[in-house]
Amino acid sequence: EVQLVESGGGLVQSGGSLRLSCAASGFTFSSSAMSWVRQAPGKGLDRVSSLTSGSLTTSYADSVKGRFTISRDNANNMLYLDMNNLKPEDTAVYYCADGWQSRRARGPGTQVTVSS
Repeated sequence: EVQLVESGGGLVQSGGSLRLSCAASGFTFSSSAMSWVRQAPGKGLDRVSSLTSGSLTTSYADSVKGRFTISRDNANNMLYLDMNNLKPEDTAVYYCADGWQSRRARGPGTQVTVSS
């Protein structure tokens, strides 16, 4: 059974930084592309970023390009999202998902709130 558990969210001021983590289990993490998605209040799931299994290829939504960086540690089945220069519009629940540009949010998510 695929299990994904996100952590690292919090309340931060505009311009601040956070690092999100995702602990994965129940599947061959090192062979899977992974993604981050987010859901803002009252809205649907939006793709944030994706990363191939070997970290060779990344993809970012235009809204986060140049501010967010996706990375992974295949030895420890961990996925990360470094978020810099955060803006109030980044406020959302963030989920990791297995697959390239996937929106399969299986975990509880982690809340990120950016105050202006």
